[in-house]
Amino acid sequence: MDKTLHIVGGGMAGSEAAWQAANMGVQVILHEMRPKVETFAHQTGDLAEMVCSNSFRSDDDEQNAVGLLHWEMRAANGLIMNMADRHRLPAGGALAVDREAFAQSVTARLRTHPTIRIENSEITTLPEDGHWVFATGPLTSEKLGTAIANETGTDRLAFFDAIAPIVYFDSIDMSRAWMQSRYDKGETEEERTAYLNCPMDRDQYEAFIDALLAADKTEFHEGETATYFDGCLPIEVMAERGRETLRHGPMKPVGLTNPHSPDEKPHAVVQLRRDNALGTLYNIVGFQTKMKYGAQNNVFKKIPGLEKASFARLGGIHRNTFLNAPTLLDNQMRLRSRPNIRFAGQITGVEGYVESAAMGLLAGRLAAAEMRGHPLPDIPQDSAMGALIHHITGGAEAKTFQPMNVNFGLFRPVDGLKGGRRGRRDRYKAYTDRAKAAWTEWLTKSQLDATASV
Repeated sequence: MDKTLHIVGGGMAGSEAAWQAANMGVQVILHEMRPKVETFAHQTGDLAEMVCSNSFRSDDDEQNAVGLLHWEMRAANGLIMNMADRHRLPAGGALAVDREAFAQSVTARLRTHPTIRIENSEITTLPEDGHWVFATGPLTSEKLGTAIANETGTDRLAFFDAIAPIVYFDSIDMSRAWMQSRYDKGETEEERTAYLNCPMDRDQYEAFIDALLAADKTEFHEGETATYFDGCLPIEVMAERGRETLRHGPMKPVGLTNPHSPDEKPHAVVQLRRDNALGTLYNIVGFQTKMKYGAQNNVFKKIPGLEKASFARLGGIHRNTFLNAPTLLDNQMRLRSRPNIRFAGQITGVEGYVESAAMGLLAGRLAAAEMRGHPLPDIPQDSAMGALIHHITGGAEAKTFQPMNVNFGLFRPVDGLKGGRRGRRDRYKAYTDRAKAAWTEWLTKSQLDATASV
């Protein structure tokens, strides 16, 4: 029997799956079609390249479900979190990274692993035998997507992810902008000044909304539909939902004081976050867009402080493919019709870098354990990992299934705790305490089971 685990896709999920499986003693071949077969969103052939944002979001493991997922991945010797910590940038309470150095480090670590081989080849079919993990993400190639659709008997489900623009720092007018994290959040001065802020008064905001609504947008191809994931809406789509939507979303003016005009409260604020260690690049937070390039230049230069901005990258839009996982995958992430195949990452219906890497971590461990003849115990549902995998493999409503970020709404209630906003802090702490205990116990039991079977 073939004891090699084949992993298709070298993004967050595939990279983490390869690392976890190899460290459990199995031979891994990681198939990544780049750079031989390119995508419009990727710029390099590196593994784990970040194409949308350089943020892994909140790192708070006591009050935030994403931060809790960070904690669980670190506890499981996760490669993605290890490299993220090594290349982190100031971002207030968030975990942001130097995306280029991060991807290069992940690539180097996997290339030098003694039981991992990387092959730059495109896989276009679902193999009949062998052990496979498909982690091809939102940019699954057309041929492979067709093969998956033919096998599952369902049409591919799609939404569009939009990419935020990146600005050169030295082109920003700092006489109008300033550095501050909302509510001065962070333990160091660097963290408390992690975001660059561009204020707008009411007239500037209204003119900006008018320009957004009037701007030329990317046209969809015939037969495509624009069903967006609410966590990654293009700004012009948000503006179409109401003129105040952006002011209560990525442009909210709360927790900030403009040192250039401390007595004037901004009507709206555009925030930018550092995108590399040198501090030469900043991405516009929450500004994913499907505007055409010329329109982006015109509209974004209406933002105070960005009138003379030079863009290292303008925004873009791409199609995201995902499975109706509750109907197609079992609780081991295996395709029910072909149990030799597992899926991981965004294609399973999770959304976000962290969630994708987490599902890769589980898929790699589950596959390696099965190959070695010691299946792992069930993932504890009270952990963040367990809450997420339970949701995508059966907890979600299949008829309305859409991509999901990890959040405390996926967690089982803790007995005796109040609901509502007033009890939220105690409730979240109870969730994270319970999750950490469950995850630690599972890791320990998994290691003991593995040792006993060798």
